[in-house]
Amino acid sequence: MAEAWGLFALGLVLLALGGDTLVKGASGLAQKAGLSPFTAGLLLVAFGTSLPELFVNGAALLHGEPALALGNAVGSNLVNLGLTLPIAALCGTVLVRMRLLSPLLWVLVAASALVMVFGLDGRINRLEGAILLVAFVVVVVRLIVLGRSEAPAVREGVETYAFTRTVLWLNLIRLVIGVVLVGYGARDVVQAMQGLAPALGLSPLMAGLLPLAIGTALPEVAAAIVAARRGQGDMVLGHVIGSSVCNLLLVIGGMAAIAPLALPASFVRLELPAAIALAVVLIPMLRGDARVSRVEAVVLLAAFIGWVMLELAGFF
Repeated sequence: MAEAWGLFALGLVLLALGGDTLVKGASGLAQKAGLSPFTAGLLLVAFGTSLPELFVNGAALLHGEPALALGNAVGSNLVNLGLTLPIAALCGTVLVRMRLLSPLLWVLVAASALVMVFGLDGRINRLEGAILLVAFVVVVVRLIVLGRSEAPAVREGVETYAFTRTVLWLNLIRLVIGVVLVGYGARDVVQAMQGLAPALGLSPLMAGLLPLAIGTALPEVAAAIVAARRGQGDMVLGHVIGSSVCNLLLVIGGMAAIAPLALPASFVRLELPAAIALAVVLIPMLRGDARVSRVEAVVLLAAFIGWVMLELAGFF
């Protein structure tokens, strides 16, 4: 088991290093192709941190573990809202100025509900998967349109976040290195989890929901803490909400579009309702002073711990 844990840790390191390199390369190439720094930054804020998870879920599918991929996709949403965000708020300041994050949060609630409705019959078919993918494209386009009305200070912050050298050869190298590192990292964490799950007495679904989702979120937690301490609350919440929307619409939608995806009954009864509840709790927090306070962070963290305990209680 020690070897499997070592492989898992190595995979997480490769995912963190490769994800950062991949994002920088993608941002530089996008701007080189004519995308404005603000638009490139906006897409990176919303969906950039999902790239390592996309690779992990792809690796899980290639290894014949769709349940592991599904568990990771939904579990990552709960970790984003219940662990990454509150820890960042406890360690720094999560002050939100970006106005489009509020409608994006409602998109997250709607997407969670849609996946839950699609899964009432125990599976998400190809047509439903295609609907989720189309919804993702619509969200991306709408996000870009809404971003144009953001305040100059917000736009400047996003542009600063996306700033990188746009030299073509440099970003091509970044992209290749990022893909290689993330690819090997994804392979390692999936292979490690295939060995760890039976040793821990976990099903592939439960392994994806808890250890894999929490493990792959650790680099994001570290990045969120740094951003919060720098006063970049928009970046923190943008990553959390955008990544969660991407997991539901792009990851689950893509998996279902390739082949009908079995959705366990527990997802309709517990996991997806829990994700919706965490998102709904966040809505009033962003309406007042648009700040996630330490007290509110404790509430989110307590709700996350409660969900984990329910999962473990149901398992044992």
